[in-house]
Formats: sequence, C-alpha cells, structure tokens
Amino acid sequence: MMYDLIVIGGGPAGLTAAVYARRAGKTVLVIEKNTFGGQITWSPRVENFPGFASVSGAELGDLMTNQAMDQGAEVELEEVTGIRVDGDVKTVLCESGAEYQARAVILASGARPRPLGVAREEELVGSGVNYCAVCDGAFYAGLPVAVVGGGNSALQDAMLLSETCSKVYLIHRRDSFRGEQKLADALAQKENVELVLNARVAALLGDEAVTGVTVEQNGATRDIPVEGVFVAVGHQPDNGAFANLIALDGAGYADAAEDCLTVTPGLFVAGDCRKKTVRQLTTAVADGAVAALAACRYLDA
Repeated sequence: MMYDLIVIGGGPAGLTAAVYARRAGKTVLVIEKNTFGGQITWSPRVENFPGFASVSGAELGDLMTNQAMDQGAEVELEEVTGIRVDGDVKTVLCESGAEYQARAVILASGARPRPLGVAREEELVGSGVNYCAVCDGAFYAGLPVAVVGGGNSALQDAMLLSETCSKVYLIHRRDSFRGEQKLADALAQKENVELVLNARVAALLGDEAVTGVTVEQNGATRDIPVEGVFVAVGHQPDNGAFANLIALDGAGYADAAEDCLTVTPGLFVAGDCRKKTVRQLTTAVADGAVAALAACRYLDA
C-alpha cells in the first residue's frame, strides 16, 4: 500500500501530526519502535499541558494514541533504519526487513537519554544504573538512590523516588537547578532528599551491581552509598539513520526552522529531534501540527 504520509515516531509530535493529516483526509501510518505516546509516558504527573490540571503521562499518551487511531491512522511497532527516496516515493526501511511507502514522511523520532559518561555505566545498566524513574523506581522502594541532573526531568525523578526510597541524593554540577523553581523548592523541604550541588559523579561503585557513587564536590571527593543511580542529564537525538537526507547541527539535531522543512522535498521533521530552544510537550505538539500541514500542502501541490 502506498500511504500519503508516514510518520516516524509515535510521541506527542508524531501523534499530533497523524491527527492533523487524517483530518485533512490523508492516509497515515505511524511507526514507533518503543512505546506509543513517547517519553511523556514516563512522567508520573503532567501539570503544564493546557486543558489538564494534572494527568499522568501514561494516561495522556494513551489519549493521544487513541485519538490518532480513532481518526483512522494506522500504527506499526517497528524500528526504522533508513529512508530510500526514489523520485516522489519514499520507502521507509525497518530493522525487521519490512518496507513501507509514502509520498511524504515526517520524522518525529525524538531523542534518547544522554548517558552520564562514566566508566562502567553501560555495564551496570539494569544493575543499578537507570534512565527512567517511572519504569524502574519501584525496584528501589526502601533503598537509597541518587538522581543525577538539574533539569525538570531530574527534579521530577527525585520527587517521585522520594515517595518510596529511604534516601534520595540529587546530584547536580551547578549551584542552582535549571528546572522549575517550584519543584526545586518542594524537594528542598523533603526530609529524605539531600541536594548535592557543585558536584559531579566521578565513578560508579560496586562489582556486579551499584553500591554507591564517588562524587567530586568543591575540590573534595566523597563516596555516597546508594543502590540505584537514575541518570537525567538530557537527551540526544535519534537522527543518525536519516543524516543522508536532512541537515544536522553540531549536536545531531535536525537543522530545520519553525516551518519543519528539510532539504529533501516531502520530508519534514517535528518534535525533540529538531533543533530548537525549548523542548516541551507543548512545543512538540505544535511541531506536529506545523509539519502535518506542511506535508498536506506538499501532497496537494
């Protein structure tokens, strides 16, 4: 089947694009490699999305996914490995060997968690090193843990873990947080949360599993006993498979403006994979709408 539009990525940007394209009467396939709804599904509580005073990320992700499907968008769980362009036809190649064709494609591939960059980090993933507090926090109930980072994700992770863990060390390399002040103030009031500022994790302790971290702070070294480390130091884009078709900036993000256009006709970008100043749920859905309408104009030309 030849689709009008294939959307690569089933997060808020991709699902919004699917809704807009379906409302314009286009046939749409959304391809997602992990979880429909995207990384917002990891958030225990979303309070900054208009129309929802408070909603879990999983619930919001489900609502977005169901809305796109109710509008008639088709979905597939596949990992995309590349795109082959032959004139006006774009063939989306998947790891399974499956191929899907469309006249237009929107890249909404998002970004993945950035590693901390310390020795043995990859080796200890699943044995104390974690990147999703919502996914893995329950395994550390009653135990001491560390959260590394200073943005909203790190603050939210620390808040969530403080509800069940015996102690939460929030480690940040600066003397103030980049995340919302309201969250930082709330954490400062928690008796089982210790803010470890002007500090960086120099080493992971433990042989087969994490038993602690070595922290360099203000010129001194300190070992902190923890059984889990939650890394929340940002993300990096998943654009490598498309580098031959789109321009990338120095950090690997799609070098596209607010119009979501790329150097390849019929290929558009949306969401966290695009170069931008603000990466939030609201900016992702905005990108999805812009990219979908641009794709519809291209298809109708």
